[in-house]
Amino acid sequence: MDAKVDREPAQRWAALPGRGGEMAYLDFGPAARPVDVVFSHANGFNARTYRTILEPLAGEMRILAIDLRGHGASTLPTVVEGRAGWTEMEADLVAFLDALLDHPVVLAGHSMGGTTSLLAAAAEPARVRRLALFDPVIMPREALATPEMIAESPLVQGALRRRASFPSKPAAVEAYAGRGAFRSWTPAMIADYVEAGFRETADGAVTLACTPDWEASNFRTHNYDPWRAFEESRCPIDIRRAEQASTCLTEGHEAEIADGGRVRIETVPGTSHFLPMERPEVVAQALRDAVTS
Repeated sequence: MDAKVDREPAQRWAALPGRGGEMAYLDFGPAARPVDVVFSHANGFNARTYRTILEPLAGEMRILAIDLRGHGASTLPTVVEGRAGWTEMEADLVAFLDALLDHPVVLAGHSMGGTTSLLAAAAEPARVRRLALFDPVIMPREALATPEMIAESPLVQGALRRRASFPSKPAAVEAYAGRGAFRSWTPAMIADYVEAGFRETADGAVTLACTPDWEASNFRTHNYDPWRAFEESRCPIDIRRAEQASTCLTEGHEAEIADGGRVRIETVPGTSHFLPMERPEVVAQALRDAVTS
């Protein structure tokens, strides 16, 4: 490992003209090195949320961690009414790969970001050499066939009730520390989430970059088929699934999607859906394995 590498990521933007705006991303690792991994975050989060997990790898590989549509510093349009669903994120990710890269890479992601990576790998198999997914959202076929049940999910109402504004970023950090979804996060992870997850307002306060309406629409509007994506992708797929309250609902279908060992699913003991925050070493090793395989 090169101790001289500056592990603090550079903030960059990629213009995606066909998608209506720019995608923000953090660039970890040597700028002269070809990109190894493109990492996508969970719904409501942002790329910087995962800084303490990805930054230690900057001496070994180059990682681009993106802000998905409606999150962080990306400027892609966010129209809730009539939206297409998660296929929007899939198309954004494919456009990002087209704009910046000329070689196949590892796609990695957490939750919605993992599913987005899977969908992109199915859409453009030649661009993806491997997938490393952390509790991706894989819904049973029967749930996908009843979208009205998804629309009534408690996650939707929870997102809509989220407090959108605080007097300052330190006030937001204080409000989140040790509470709710953030109970298993380190203080640095919470601070990173807040730093990139809030924007200043004209009155000096801060407000969520990912609005409650947009976060709720991601829970409400899916419109994708992960099962078809498993079939249409061609690369090896390694999934680390949470032990408790997992969103990777593949029980009973593992043999169906295994495809001769191409798809491997491992449950990580003692983890919730926030697996990357609770077991960052698991994420780091999974990315090392994906890059060196």
